[in-house]
Amino acid sequence: MPVAVAVEYIDGHRDRFGVEPICRVLRDAGVQIAPSTYYAAKTRPPSARAVRDAQLAEEIAAAHRANLGVYGARKLHAALNRGGTQVARCTVERLMRAAGLQGVRRDKTRRTTIAAGAETPRPEDLVKRAFAAGAPNRLWVADFTYIRTHAGWVYAAFILDVYSRRVVGWQTSTSMRTDLALDALDMGLWERRRAGQDTSGLVHHSDRGVQYRAIRYTERLAEAEAVASVGSKGDSYDNTMAEALNSLFKAECIRNPMMRPKGGWASIRDVEIATAEWVDWYNHRRLHGEIGLVPPVEYETAYWAAHPSARYAREKVTATAAPN
Repeated sequence: MPVAVAVEYIDGHRDRFGVEPICRVLRDAGVQIAPSTYYAAKTRPPSARAVRDAQLAEEIAAAHRANLGVYGARKLHAALNRGGTQVARCTVERLMRAAGLQGVRRDKTRRTTIAAGAETPRPEDLVKRAFAAGAPNRLWVADFTYIRTHAGWVYAAFILDVYSRRVVGWQTSTSMRTDLALDALDMGLWERRRAGQDTSGLVHHSDRGVQYRAIRYTERLAEAEAVASVGSKGDSYDNTMAEALNSLFKAECIRNPMMRPKGGWASIRDVEIATAEWVDWYNHRRLHGEIGLVPPVEYETAYWAAHPSARYAREKVTATAAPN
């Protein structure tokens, strides 16, 4: 047993048994520590490493809380270094273990949201699992997921820009009607238009859900001069990036103890407020592994700074990984 561990053990029991008796018991158990060693350790000033560890432990805990408690060592390490705290990743891992901190785990299960009878004529799959784009507004992916509340099921729809991993549109509803998906689409189109960005030629990819193949939805895409793309039936890999976003949302928001109200989700109002908070954090502060550990808004800002007069046209996409 290291001296530091023995000292900590004595600290925890000295008020009940006294230092000398505990040292005798420890010696009988093969742990060589004398009372003088204990008192010397207690009066010795902390080492530079111990002082540094204590400071870093506070910063790590603060960064973990500030990011909804979802970051593991890799992203906490990146967040600390971005904030000006130079620290090795192994040190972050060690101090996180000591503090009992860890990132969230994603749920691999999924309840399908594709309604029965969705076999109607559908657009071609223009993506073919190649989820990448050379600029914003070239390829968006769309999907929605479900949340159980005390008042019944609530559904959350998202639209993600593949280039930056930015959530450009979202909506919550108590039904899976077309308005749920359409409101998320309108938010994305309005936000891009407000920023002076052109969405013509955009490829919008989704699964075969009837919400995305409804006449009103396809007409809205046509008005925006966007092109619809739909994956094959029953194959989640054809919309894997949108599926990955749903998984992140469930892990980082819905199942996250720091976001979930005490007693669970009561109604759509709770879910809507939490979703708005999560999307704001996701877009502006969450570090994404697939875009160089920076937030989506920062990644897009860097693109527009480098391409101030960029024009938006359809282009062939190439394969890459899902959001991380």
